[in-house]
Amino acid sequence: MSTAADVASHYSNGGLQAAIESGLAALGKTLSSASIADLAPVDEFHIGGRGATVDICEQLDVQPGSAVLDVGCGIGGTARFISSTFGCEVTGIDLTAEYVEVARSISEATHMADQLTFETGNALDMPFVDSAFDIATQLHVGMNIDDKAALFAEVHRVVRPGGRFGVYDIMRLTDGSHAFPVPWASDETMSFVASLSDYEAALKSAGFRILASRERGQFARDFFAALKQHAAQTDGPSPIGLHLILGNDAPTKIANMVAAVTAGTLAPTEIVCERLA
Repeated sequence: MSTAADVASHYSNGGLQAAIESGLAALGKTLSSASIADLAPVDEFHIGGRGATVDICEQLDVQPGSAVLDVGCGIGGTARFISSTFGCEVTGIDLTAEYVEVARSISEATHMADQLTFETGNALDMPFVDSAFDIATQLHVGMNIDDKAALFAEVHRVVRPGGRFGVYDIMRLTDGSHAFPVPWASDETMSFVASLSDYEAALKSAGFRILASRERGQFARDFFAALKQHAAQTDGPSPIGLHLILGNDAPTKIANMVAAVTAGTLAPTEIVCERLA
């Protein structure tokens, strides 16, 4: 059984901001001159990237002035997109201190710090008052958390009644095994992939009403194919991409994930729900 420290260590890079700055320099940009679009390939740490973020946000009824929480915010890409697109304040929380530090730094450099707050913390015990947020998002987070019931109970606590919660996690379609490492886990001790039915049961038990769910395996396979084609055309990965986050074994992690999704063992899946009273 993994601990929170194990998971945080898995994601820690130690030189992430420097790697991002170096990648941007190769494109003739700096953090302060980079746009949200320039940063999307590295700061949307989930299958489908910005496209997946757009798809789930369109179902959440985000309004100007909404108070939004991003659970497992990574380096803040989803938070920056939501804030800049919908004109609202977003709070992100992540277990990995380095991610939070980079999220704050990028947000300051891109002149978005006034709209964004990032906290280092555990999603099972968040430092927020009850009903603090109108909307919450969780993109590729639940795979590292065994107790889904406790996770969703905590999200339910901090979202107001009637508020929406969007989940986009990698979920299990079959009982088949897959190889490690993968982007979210070095080995099986920190991987807690569950089925859609498991998620829905935990969400309902926590007090959410399911509005919609959608398995996105084909979307993922199309995304992987597009990345492969782009890499072939450009003779390798872009200077800015998820390989900067994933570290030296990025090719192995990505290959194992792609193989599992291609085989139909795993698939990214959306759930949109609403907090009941």
